[in-house]
Amino acid sequence: MDQAFAKFQPAVLSLFRFITGLLLLQYGIAKIFKFPVLPYFANIPPLIQVAAWLELVGGALLLLGLFTRPVAFILAGEMAFAYFLGHMFKSADPVFLPLLNGGTAAILFCFSCLYLATSGGGPISLDAILRKKS
Repeated sequence: MDQAFAKFQPAVLSLFRFITGLLLLQYGIAKIFKFPVLPYFANIPPLIQVAAWLELVGGALLLLGLFTRPVAFILAGEMAFAYFLGHMFKSADPVFLPLLNGGTAAILFCFSCLYLATSGGGPISLDAILRKKS
């Protein structure tokens, strides 16, 4: 079974990077351009605006597979920061439960980006094209 799936691993890595970038990009677009209109992104404080620009630019770069490792590392840190500042103490229950404090997506994005920072963008990326030209 491992050998059957192993041949797809490089392409799936590129697909994983693309989808992660697309999902982060949508958060950036929603926060900055207010599209789609979401009530919880109506008036965002300056710190979250900085995060929105990181998600917009970083998501676009991940989508393209350009500078994947450093961008993913920065986004992993941003998502960890988002969880600990915005979600961890949001619940009235002091227990560390992402299901209760709404931090599940932040944790998933954090570790998805951390994985991309260590594995790179895969063969279907601008990084791979630039590496071949060098």
